[in-house]
Amino acid sequence: MADPSSYRPQTGEIPTNPGVYRFRDPHGRVIYVGKAKNLRSRLNSYFANPAGLLPKTHAMVYAASSVEWTVVGSELESLQLEYTWIKEFKPRFNVVFRDDKTYPYLAVTMGEKLPRVQVMRGERRKGTRYFGPYTAGAIRDTMDTLLRVFPVRSCSAGVLKRAQASGRPCLLGYIDKCSAPCVGRVTPEEHRALAEDFCAFMGGEAKRFISRLEKEMGAAVAVLDYERAARLRDDITALRKVFERNAVVLAEDTDADVFALHEDELEAAVQVFHVRGGRVRGQRGWVVEKVEDFTTPDLVEHLLQQVYGEDAEVQGRLPREVLVPVEPSNAQDLAVWLAGIRGAKVDIRVPQRGDKAALMSTVRENAEHALRLHKTRRAGDLTVRSQALQELQEALELPVPLLRIECYDVSHVQGTNVVASMVVVEDGLPKKSDYRKFSITGAAATDDTAAMHDVLTRRFRHYLVDKTAQVEAAELVATPAAAAANGTNGTGTIETSGTGTIGTGTTGANKAAVAALDAALSDTTTPAPRAKFAYPPNLVVVDGGKPQVNAAARALESLGIDDVYVVGLAKRLEEVWLPDSDFPVILPRSSQGLYMLQRIRDEAHRFAISFHRQKRGKAMTVSALDGVPGLGDSKRKALLAHFGSVKKIKAASAEELTAAKGVGPALAAAIVTHFSPGGAGGDTGDAVPAINMTTGEVLET
Repeated sequence: MADPSSYRPQTGEIPTNPGVYRFRDPHGRVIYVGKAKNLRSRLNSYFANPAGLLPKTHAMVYAASSVEWTVVGSELESLQLEYTWIKEFKPRFNVVFRDDKTYPYLAVTMGEKLPRVQVMRGERRKGTRYFGPYTAGAIRDTMDTLLRVFPVRSCSAGVLKRAQASGRPCLLGYIDKCSAPCVGRVTPEEHRALAEDFCAFMGGEAKRFISRLEKEMGAAVAVLDYERAARLRDDITALRKVFERNAVVLAEDTDADVFALHEDELEAAVQVFHVRGGRVRGQRGWVVEKVEDFTTPDLVEHLLQQVYGEDAEVQGRLPREVLVPVEPSNAQDLAVWLAGIRGAKVDIRVPQRGDKAALMSTVRENAEHALRLHKTRRAGDLTVRSQALQELQEALELPVPLLRIECYDVSHVQGTNVVASMVVVEDGLPKKSDYRKFSITGAAATDDTAAMHDVLTRRFRHYLVDKTAQVEAAELVATPAAAAANGTNGTGTIETSGTGTIGTGTTGANKAAVAALDAALSDTTTPAPRAKFAYPPNLVVVDGGKPQVNAAARALESLGIDDVYVVGLAKRLEEVWLPDSDFPVILPRSSQGLYMLQRIRDEAHRFAISFHRQKRGKAMTVSALDGVPGLGDSKRKALLAHFGSVKKIKAASAEELTAAKGVGPALAAAIVTHFSPGGAGGDTGDAVPAINMTTGEVLET
């Protein structure tokens, strides 16, 4: 690992022009390619304070041993050169969008004597008409359905030659999904006409063909040719199936690619809908690890750069319009570059309202689901979970395996309704039955560190109480009297009488043991203590940095617990902090251990937020009657219905209160006591009405 100062160029040597720079490792391999409007400013940011860089950038700078740059004439040239070098060198520190497929298209080879329908990927060929892109499953279904109406040849060149040589068509010819031009059932001209009709239908003229077939079906019925009418009916059903499969989502003259993404600190999921002729013709998705410090506009720029740059030599594949969630960096230069690929103008837009914005929302939902599914599959993989737990144990240098991990998070809004959550992971999987919620009040609610100290103290104080109860129960069982009843001599040695054995019930000692055991099991006067938190964790994770970790460590130390380890995960840079440590532990961005910590932290955050919202919602509707002991919701409503307001209830005597439905003398006395000057609800000034803070509705006066 090289020291960045060993290869840092002099500031005066670096030009201030736009350009592209490359970092190389000691073996000469390019590990990162970037572009900049001002090369000097950008490169100096890497070397000014390497220790302050983000973990991923820090790793890249220390993995490199040299840096070089190339000055270009404009930002557009830097965009083109950056993409060229990324494609050539494939640097491991650059974001790369990869999926397991290229664009699948439905193609008709009109340049051949006998045109062929097939699914094609990759570069376009001269004389071939393309429709799509489609998903792999949809394109096969579409082709299979249309071949019954337009029986165009779909066999390979080898199959065609064998059929011509033998004079017999292939299977598709026998089942009427091919017109069999190979054996002369139709002439090449008639077959080409079928291919033209196929292309016309795929080009958007579906209604014309459906109407034509309907007229032919009517004519067949008129001459009582019901067999032909039935075949035409089935053809119409097939065409409508294909036509309705691609529902119109935008105007019929709209050709656009709609991109949306959903990201977190480590990964981003991207989805794109391909809209052609106003219909969604295909869908494509990626999940990428964010190894660079990219903003969302930077991510969108690199996404478009790679998606369309893969086929830069192909003209016409790009649509007229590209819809994105946010405007990419260097949007104008990117549009010029894409226009050069397409051979015509390309508009890059961010939809704000209307049908396009609604479709963008749908694509975004797909991206959110894709990222969630990706995380779920990773979390459910036993091998990955084992690897993550092992990586964590090694990185944190823990002497015990991480069988149980507990994570804590504090949630509040400006210090109000302070709550905390505890989530549990066992063997890498969440155990929701052990989740716990904490309400925090008093001095502990003043700041996050005090709240964290309070929560950990309460949780592990319960653990110590449960542990003490278990020890006392064990000592009670091990008394001499119990030992005698269980047939032992007080030292743990089993004594028997005659030839009988324990458990057979044939000896007096065994009978006494069974009787004592039955008595112990049936004794309900001293129930066993209920474990509130199960057994303690091997690792405690707190959401936060150094202050929160130290607060948690102090809480455990004050309770005398020294076999539970504590770490904190700081969200901004995903740093792992240890107690009383001046520097965090930096896990690799691709580490399964870091991913597991992040997933646990996010689950704790979600659980805390849900409890906080629940508590805040209850606090929004308050009533002066809430504090009266024994007064429930139904009786409170009865009092308000009888008296009309809280003010009149406060002024009523005990006898008057009993006139309300369900209010007896004891409850009436409790209400009078509660609202008396010395009571908990006594007047302290002007009465404050109960108000729903969400709607502003006055509930009680």
